[in-house]
Amino acid sequence: MRLALAQIDPTVGDLDGNRVLILARIDEARATGADLVLLPELAVTGYPPEDLLLRPGFVHAARDSLERIASETQGIVALVGVPLFDGVLYNACAICVDGRIAGWAKKWHLPNYGVFDEKRYFSPGGELAVVDVAGTKVGITICEDMWVPGPPTTDLAAAGAELIVNLSASPFHVGRAQEREAIFSARAQESGVRVALCNAVGGQDELIFDGHSLFIGSDGTVLARAPGFEETLLVVDLERPEETGLAALGDDLEQMRCALVLGLRDYVAKNGFDAVVVSVSGGIDSAVTAALAVEALGPDRVHCVSMPSRYSSEETRADARRLAENLGCDFRELPIEPVVETYTGVLAESFAGREPDVAEENLQARIRGTLAMALSNKFGWLLVASGNKSELSVGYATLYGDMAGGFALLKDVFKTDVFRLARHLNERAGRELVPESTIDRAPSAELREGQLDEDSLPPYSELDRVLEAYVEDDRSLDELSADGFDPEVVARAVALIDRAEYKRRQAPPGVRLRPKAFGRDRRTPITNRWRS
Repeated sequence: MRLALAQIDPTVGDLDGNRVLILARIDEARATGADLVLLPELAVTGYPPEDLLLRPGFVHAARDSLERIASETQGIVALVGVPLFDGVLYNACAICVDGRIAGWAKKWHLPNYGVFDEKRYFSPGGELAVVDVAGTKVGITICEDMWVPGPPTTDLAAAGAELIVNLSASPFHVGRAQEREAIFSARAQESGVRVALCNAVGGQDELIFDGHSLFIGSDGTVLARAPGFEETLLVVDLERPEETGLAALGDDLEQMRCALVLGLRDYVAKNGFDAVVVSVSGGIDSAVTAALAVEALGPDRVHCVSMPSRYSSEETRADARRLAENLGCDFRELPIEPVVETYTGVLAESFAGREPDVAEENLQARIRGTLAMALSNKFGWLLVASGNKSELSVGYATLYGDMAGGFALLKDVFKTDVFRLARHLNERAGRELVPESTIDRAPSAELREGQLDEDSLPPYSELDRVLEAYVEDDRSLDELSADGFDPEVVARAVALIDRAEYKRRQAPPGVRLRPKAFGRDRRTPITNRWRS
């Protein structure tokens, strides 16, 4: 038997486009002599379709599209993910063969944690689905069904399945590919049956799907692996699976880079933008953002704008220009001092008798946000914000200022990882993309004379460790102190985190890289008096 895993990048709601993509992969699989082609979970609609599933017209249109797909499955069995309305709604797999829908598999286990909300839409299945393909009995599961020990995997094996396949849309976070392999290897060993996983690839709003589709032997050995973060057709001969080969997984930093590039590329393409604009300050965050944007889109589609004020140093102004030159991007400089003087003049009477403070600092950031958005509006460029997770955690960002934008690329990247990414990008390129002087300089917002981030925040090397423990691991103040963290750093950081929820709620979407990203994962009330 020859199996094809069609690792595709569907777009939510694009039923026509997804059908074209699915049929192209079915044709390609058939041309290789494959007996069975496996598509990802909800490939017909894209994943997750969220409240589109509450619209009967959408569900009916998905079924119509599936019928057209099924009509073109002569000479091959295609397992296609699609919502199924049968009195209630199921997350289902259509078994398409000889031009028709020959049967169904329904998802048993509906995840309802983290980014998942499937119990809002679907009812669970409970029937085993086994199909005979070229003399091999194939058991069918859908994503979460194989993350859970026991049924349906063990029941399918007991029912005689010789191969268990899994249609998946498993979202990425750093380390997820390794975790997924371990889970699926355990299922193969428990059932004593070979396992094949076809995972989606691509970006959908905040979510990234990394692919890394798999074929695993009955002893749990990974025998074939598709590359990550790209579309591909992985063809496996069941009798000689080792001949397919194993694509490399890449280390955490490389996976992070790939996810950020894919996330921005798909967000731009799927939402109809031609180009992006990045406000470059000469600092590390905007430099890494611009470098990743060029990798995702090419230099001709990335526009860098520098907006210096009286507090911008000659060094950072030079670094902003050098960055654009290194990347080969369009560069323009829009000094904001005349605008700042106009604004402060208008406010002078209202501010009379009060010393300059954070209000004047934020005014500069908001002027920059206004100018960047003006470029976005005039030319149709997506404004990509460059704030990182450390700043967003503690509210060290200006609402409607540097937080302005349509997409926040580094939203789930801690500051210490921004530095690591900068060095990684330079090493991969074999030359300086991000200026070394930008990497070496102490971080500063440059909103007042001599300002440094560490005037307002603990050192990022200490802060990020606290943020990870408190935000992602939900450790309490007492637990953090017991863990050996500096109690003063903990108390200061936690107070800032809790106070900044209203800002995070208004932040643009951005690539999810960690198990508990702000937004879909971590949902904290804005009005909230609980303190741990």
